[in-house]
Amino acid sequence: MRYAIILICTLLFSCSGKQPAARGETPFQVKMNADFKDASKSPLKPKDLKTFKGLDFFPFDEDFVVKAKLERTPESEWFKMKTTTDRLSKERVYGILSFQLKGKPFKLKVYQGEENMNTEGLEDYLFLPFLDETNGETTYGGGRYIDLRIPKGDSMEIDFNRAYNPYCVYNDKYSCPIVPRDNYINLKVEAGLKMFEK
Repeated sequence: MRYAIILICTLLFSCSGKQPAARGETPFQVKMNADFKDASKSPLKPKDLKTFKGLDFFPFDEDFVVKAKLERTPESEWFKMKTTTDRLSKERVYGILSFQLKGKPFKLKVYQGEENMNTEGLEDYLFLPFLDETNGETTYGGGRYIDLRIPKGDSMEIDFNRAYNPYCVYNDKYSCPIVPRDNYINLKVEAGLKMFEK
């Protein structure tokens, strides 16, 4: 009986005080869940953090990992991108990404932020916001984001399984860039993060 109790305690992590490992099918999902569980990093409100079990992702689908051709736009002008608050984010179109998804051709603008260019470790950061046919159904109505890095050549990989929600979905204290309407994919991108259920 004593050994059975010890075994149960070990399985439930209740005797050692250890927390269960973060859930996830891929390293990206595991890291996202770990960050959301960590009160020092999580965008969740305290009341949501208390009941947080894990984010809801679509199953990983390799069909949503695509190779894109990057056409740089070095002459593009800086502009003030609207956000969910009064803040304006200074951005420019770094280039146009052309790719095929589910047999259809698409073009999306990828952005570079002035603040990131001047932040150590983020100098080569690119921001890909997009809308698709899942918005408002299984994903956040305002669209999702993908983080990218400037490639050495003119091609790059877009992994839609790494699409995530703006932080303002979880907490209205965040100021999130509004996805431009022309970055729209007219099919269901059933990859990445789903809608957050509070």
